[in-house]
Amino acid sequence: MREPGDILLLSTYELGHPPLALAVPLAFLERAGFRPVAQDLAVARLDEAAVRRARLVAISVPMHTALRLGVRAAERVRALNPEAHLVCYGLYAPLNAEYLLAPAVGVGAAARPRFDAVLGGECEAELVALAERLERGEAFEPGPGSGPGPGPSPGPGYIRPALVRLDFPVPSRAQLPPLERYAHLEIGEEARPSGYTEASRGCKHLCRHCPIPPVYGGRFFVVPVEVVLADVRQQVAQGARHVTLGDADFLNGPGHALRLLRALHAEFPALTFDATIKVEHILAQRRLFPEMARLGLVLVTSAVESVSEEVLRILDKGHTRADVVEALRVLRAVGVALRPSLLPFTPWSSLADYLDLLEFLVAHDLVDAVDPVQLSIRLLVPPGSLLLERPEMRPHLGDLDAAALSYQWRHPDPRMDELQRRVSVLVEEAARKKEEPHQTFDRLARLAHHTAGHPEGFLGDRVPAPSSLPRRPRPPRLSEAWFC
Repeated sequence: MREPGDILLLSTYELGHPPLALAVPLAFLERAGFRPVAQDLAVARLDEAAVRRARLVAISVPMHTALRLGVRAAERVRALNPEAHLVCYGLYAPLNAEYLLAPAVGVGAAARPRFDAVLGGECEAELVALAERLERGEAFEPGPGSGPGPGPSPGPGYIRPALVRLDFPVPSRAQLPPLERYAHLEIGEEARPSGYTEASRGCKHLCRHCPIPPVYGGRFFVVPVEVVLADVRQQVAQGARHVTLGDADFLNGPGHALRLLRALHAEFPALTFDATIKVEHILAQRRLFPEMARLGLVLVTSAVESVSEEVLRILDKGHTRADVVEALRVLRAVGVALRPSLLPFTPWSSLADYLDLLEFLVAHDLVDAVDPVQLSIRLLVPPGSLLLERPEMRPHLGDLDAAALSYQWRHPDPRMDELQRRVSVLVEEAARKKEEPHQTFDRLARLAHHTAGHPEGFLGDRVPAPSSLPRRPRPPRLSEAWFC
């Protein structure tokens, strides 16, 4: 007989959103007749009693920060319930499978692995199959999977990422905390409770620094419109007045995206939404944005990463500096805000590039549209990264730091590594103080110019400091700063 709590699902961090990576596998397991329990450690303490009851504990790791937190959570699970079968699932699991399946120090005389199994890609059906095998008392025998994966199998417990079309149930959210515990949309003086869902998974693009291509290999899978609509419907019933459509790129399938937005607007005409869209898709699909704005689009997050042509080329971003300016024009013409995500610290980004990026943000009135943490982001090179194939990466590449989940690299200009460390400290301090973005930007710009040896107070000779400009309404933003 299947008892409640035999299976425990844990999430550690999903960018402040209600954890879809709990809601989807919950629905798959419940449809198969299991009675799983879920907990989001981003907003609650680990329920030790629930851990002790579980025979299968699965931890979601959709991003780097989530995996680092997930490894720590796994250590606690092992200590509380050594007999539980421990699974790591999500985007970052197959990339780091060798480390995750290796024996962990301090988990007992048997030197148990950190995790007993690693699942990635479209893995929910694999999770159900694993639960059924454990229920029958059968030995765990990883299947071959179907995805490219990050390399050779690291050993027992590894299932190569599944790239198969799934029969999606409506995500199960009854166990998740209320929406007020999560990020909300700040628009004008208003704070709108925000839901979260995805209309597709994976991505058809192969940006070199992105963790998705090593796992999905350029493939993406749509979630049926009726499933997404039902998921939004239940979040609206919980109080959502805005929804983040968190696809890696919402316009990978523009026809599917537009059908969904029309259906959402027909049922919820006051609902607003934001989405992540590549610069090249903003330009290629510019004809869609007037309608998308009418249907409720207020904010687009786009992985601009850099305004250095050389860095954009090495990363295979598919856009240029001029394209960023044009995409900004396209969105502003229909009243939609652009929030760039940035990658300012790479081995190929010079100090002059960093100062140029700061001036670009001021010149294009983007200072208040960028969370200051974006100006501290340093390139991560996880195992399996497509950057490992680039000749430009090799001169800078150090050893794999498995515990840090990334290869180490050193900038040829030591000032850049030191600047990145100091910017990170400054940004963390500003976040604790709840400082306004333009104030943090001013301090950060002074630090960068000081690093370049410029006179005290010098902020560039082409644009004024943001703090000297007239203050205007802040563009729409989500209340959670973006982290990877």
